[in-house]
Amino acid sequence: MPILTSKANPRFRDLQARLRPGGSHRSATLLLGEKLIEAWLEARQTTAAKRLHPALWLRLEQTASHPLETSLGLETLVLGEALMRELADAGSPPAHALLMDLGPEPTGPLAARVLGAWGIQDPGNLGAILRSAAAFGFQEALLGPGCADPFHPKALRGSMGAAFLLPLRRVSTLQPEGGRWYALDGGPGAIPLAEADLSEPLCLWVGNEGHGWQGVDLPAGVQRLAIPIQGLESLNAAVAAGIACFEAARRKAL
Repeated sequence: MPILTSKANPRFRDLQARLRPGGSHRSATLLLGEKLIEAWLEARQTTAAKRLHPALWLRLEQTASHPLETSLGLETLVLGEALMRELADAGSPPAHALLMDLGPEPTGPLAARVLGAWGIQDPGNLGAILRSAAAFGFQEALLGPGCADPFHPKALRGSMGAAFLLPLRRVSTLQPEGGRWYALDGGPGAIPLAEADLSEPLCLWVGNEGHGWQGVDLPAGVQRLAIPIQGLESLNAAVAAGIACFEAARRKAL
């Protein structure tokens, strides 16, 4: 099988063009490495995973073929190390990658337990937040303005497959749709986590890594929710989201 080694190769340029748009303009993404590919395969019957459609298998030169190359019925491109590293944007290129076409965002009513991210800029942080939400039984994620691209390869790696379990949709404003909506924030008037009603329908929001909810006008239907801490000004956004999601799951199990 021919090996693509030149950045000028039309097939490689086409791959770059398909992967270049981000955010709401993204139409394709890469699953980097066997572990992430297998996580998608395991979840492929979920609503979230069905949004991704396998399009092309990528294999690093001098790497043995993977059984899924045949079972998925895909064309395979073999890439030189430099090209695979450039596509993956990582120091060590993966042995295998899967190009996925991305379908439209979900529509309709929200799920009973939702995690929202507002202005989370780092793809790894966003991936970690989605991972916590999925681990503690949340069923959907909302992404507000300024959020990183959840289908950026770094976000997919950080989520460890959570993007295949949680339907993801972008929103431009906070518009409570009934139930309990909380913004994780330790400012004045915040309800301590231990005293909050976390019954469903529930929507928990985590704000920007640096300034939280500063400059954001929270509507009347969104209450501030505080996680008591000692000796520090605030928690990492992903840590705060994980604590709140765990507490909601713990109470639901009671």
